[in-house]
Amino acid sequence: MAIRRKPHRHIINKSTLRRGTALVEFAICLPLLTVLLLGTIEASSMIFLKQSLTIAAYEGARTALRPGATAAGVIADCTQITTDRGLHDVTVTITPDNLTNLPAGDFITVQVSAPCESNSLFATWFYKSQVLSAEFEVMKEF
Repeated sequence: MAIRRKPHRHIINKSTLRRGTALVEFAICLPLLTVLLLGTIEASSMIFLKQSLTIAAYEGARTALRPGATAAGVIADCTQITTDRGLHDVTVTITPDNLTNLPAGDFITVQVSAPCESNSLFATWFYKSQVLSAEFEVMKEF
C-alpha cells in the first residue's frame, strides 16, 4: 500500500510579509538618507571653509598692524594658515597695499577668498561657481 502525501502548500505568514515590506522601505529610504548625509557633510565642509577664511583674514590683519609690516608678510601669514587647513586657490587682498608709509588712524582691510568648487569634498554641483570670502578691517594706531 502506497502512502499518499499531502501536497506542500507555501504558507505566507505575517513575518514573511513584514520582511518584504521592510526591504521595500529600505530601498526607498536609502537614497534619501544618502543624499541627506552627503549634504550634511558638504555643508559642514563649507562652514569649515568660511571659518578658515575668517581666521586667516583676522590673523593677516593682526600681522598688518605690527611695526614694519609689509603686504608680502601679510599674504605669507594668510597663505600659511590656509595651507595648514588644506584650502586651495586662496586669494588674499590687502587695502591699501603699501603698509610701510600708512599714517596712524588709517584703516587696513584684509580680504581672503576661495572658490567653493575647488574646496568641496564631493558635490561640486551644489556650490558651483560660488566664492566664499572673509574680510577683516583694523585701524593702524602707531
